[in-house]
Amino acid sequence: MPERAAKAIREAEAFVITAGAGMGVDSGLPDFRGDHGFWNAYPVYARLGLSFVDCANPEHFERDPAFGWGFYGHRTNLYRATVPHEGFRIIRRWIERNSAEYFVVTSNVDGQFQKAGYAEDRIVEVHGSIHHLQCMTPCCRSIWPNNEQLSINLETMRSRSIPGCPHCRGVSRPNILMFGDWSWISDRTDRQREKFRQFQNDNRGKRTVVIELGAGKAIPTIRYTSEELGETAGTTVIRINPRETGIDAPHISLEYGALEGLQRIDALL
Repeated sequence: MPERAAKAIREAEAFVITAGAGMGVDSGLPDFRGDHGFWNAYPVYARLGLSFVDCANPEHFERDPAFGWGFYGHRTNLYRATVPHEGFRIIRRWIERNSAEYFVVTSNVDGQFQKAGYAEDRIVEVHGSIHHLQCMTPCCRSIWPNNEQLSINLETMRSRSIPGCPHCRGVSRPNILMFGDWSWISDRTDRQREKFRQFQNDNRGKRTVVIELGAGKAIPTIRYTSEELGETAGTTVIRINPRETGIDAPHISLEYGALEGLQRIDALL
């Protein structure tokens, strides 16, 4: 199977990289798959009996913003410190070698593709970004960069400061789509989606490879995106996933983690 993937990549004129949470695991980011994976990363929430769904909820910014910012502030600091793994560079080399167009579609909010050198205007962050903020209410539709310096008490997972909205002086929150979220401002992501639609129009008819990395079934947004893209003539999907592979022919399924899968293909190129 890696041989077929290598052949498709060698011939590709356009790439779409679709990435889920598994893409970050090889950079050392925690695996939130299932409650136990989340609790291994955050023992405090295990003691409190709170799951990832419980913590990734906008109600905390309303009821107890120091607690809400404890979770998202810790993640902000973690993502800022994380170095993208070699797999990001491998894909960039393929794109450059083929002189191909590309676009990234990711459910990750960590900003790792931008950090790895992918162009800001070639990325759709379907769930938003932790590196951007908005008003909790929201008082307006403004979205601004997250330049906050966040100190977190790791014993209580509470933030020692609460970022404010520059417009109404209320509480700000990450510009991320959370669970049970009716106040997320999607404007930034909507603009990214429009650029992706333009990319698709501009590259219609080209030999296109979709490289899907670490996209699970629990929140299947990215898997659905890959499969929808794969219905277009001339498009091959390469699904790289260590546990939840499976995709109908003529597409390709590789049962590896993101980095290992990319390295195995790269070795053949």
